[in-house]
Amino acid sequence: MTRMYDARGNIYAVVAPDALRGSGIDLPEQASQAAQTREAWALSAIEAFCGWAPGTQPPGSKAHRCDGLLVGPFQSSPPFDLLIVNTDGSLAERSGNGLTIFSQALSEQGLMPKEEACLLRVHHDKNDAVSPVATSVKPAEIDGVQGFWLDLGQPSFGPEAVGAQGVEAVVLNGRDVSHVRPLSTLDPAWNRSQFVRIGNPHCVTLVTGADALPSNAQMREPELSGGLTRIAYATPTGAGQPCAAGVNLQWAMLESEGRIVARVFERGEGPTESSGTSASAVACAAWRVGWVAAGAVKVVMPGGTAPILLEEREGELSRVRLFGTARLME
Repeated sequence: MTRMYDARGNIYAVVAPDALRGSGIDLPEQASQAAQTREAWALSAIEAFCGWAPGTQPPGSKAHRCDGLLVGPFQSSPPFDLLIVNTDGSLAERSGNGLTIFSQALSEQGLMPKEEACLLRVHHDKNDAVSPVATSVKPAEIDGVQGFWLDLGQPSFGPEAVGAQGVEAVVLNGRDVSHVRPLSTLDPAWNRSQFVRIGNPHCVTLVTGADALPSNAQMREPELSGGLTRIAYATPTGAGQPCAAGVNLQWAMLESEGRIVARVFERGEGPTESSGTSASAVACAAWRVGWVAAGAVKVVMPGGTAPILLEEREGELSRVRLFGTARLME
C-alpha cells in the first residue's frame, strides 16, 4: 500500500526504490542515474503510485491522488538521496513540504537522527552540470508541535539567479524588482515581481490588495491556467518564458507586521494549497523590498501557515530556515 503524507495541504506519496522495481518499473540503482533517465520511468511511477484506481476518483478532484512522488531513500544511513517527481513526470530540485514529508517518513522508519542534523540530497536533471541540492534537516518542536527545521541556505535574487530572459527592471518601495510582461498581460496588477532562487527558481509577484491574489479555483480556470502554465512550465508543456527551465510562481501581500498572505502556482504541478520553498521565497522577496525585517516571518497559504526564519549578515540574507510538520494519511 502506498504511504501518503500531508504537509499543509501538500500531499506526497513516499515510495522506496525497491518498491518501484518490484512493480516492474526499471529504476536505476543510483539516484543520480535515475534522475538522468527519468523520462524512461517517471510517468509510469506517477501513474502506478499517484494515480486513481479505476472508478475511485471523486467528482471535482484533481487528476492525481497526490501532488507528487518522493522516491527514496537510496541508502540505509545518512546522507540520504531522493528524487522528487512532479505529476507531469518532471523532477524538482527542492520541495520544502516534500522534504518535510520525507523526513517524517524517515523518522517513522527509525532512520532519522533524533537530535542531530541529517542531510537530504535531491537529485534532478535541470542543468548540464547536475549536482544534488542538499538540505540539512533537524527535528524540532514549536508550540508543542513536532516537526523539522529545514536549512535552505542562502538565497540569491534577480533575473540572473533563475536564468530569466526578456524581463524589464522596475522599482518597488525604492528597491529593484522585475516586470514580467506575460504576468502583467494576465492581470495588470501583477507588474512587480522579485526573482528568488532557494535551490529552485521562484518568481514572487508583490501586490498591495487582496483582490490581486488569485484563488486556486481561479488558477484552475482554463484561460488563466493556460497563461500561467505557459509561464511556469518548461517546454514542451509550457513556453519556458521567462525561464527556460520553468519557474515557480507566487503572489504575496503584506497583511501585517511579519505576516504575508500568499498564493502558489508550482512548476510541474499548477495551483497548490501550500509550498515550503515558495513560502520561503515569499519571505525572502518581502525582505528584499523592505516589507519585513530579518527574524521570524509567517507566510499564510490556503493549506496553512509556514514559519520562516530569516538570518541577516552585513545587510544581506545569509540563511533561510523553514519549519515543517507532516502526518501520515490513513
